[in-house]
Amino acid sequence: MYIIVIGWLYVTVLMALTESSIVAGLLSLTFYGILPTALLVWLFGGPTRRRRAARMASEASGKDEPHDR
Repeated sequence: MYIIVIGWLYVTVLMALTESSIVAGLLSLTFYGILPTALLVWLFGGPTRRRRAARMASEASGKDEPHDR
């Protein structure tokens, strides 16, 4: 997924560099690049965050219990 993010940001940076003014370039970079990319990473990163939280919770509960093996 990160290769898509890197490619999209590369395209939007190049697009922002071709704008007629600095303000237009910054707005293009923000609204075509940074905001959609942040939304994409947040939406598709949800399952990873849930797995990581579940793993950390299971490790934390495992440390509290004594091992009688």
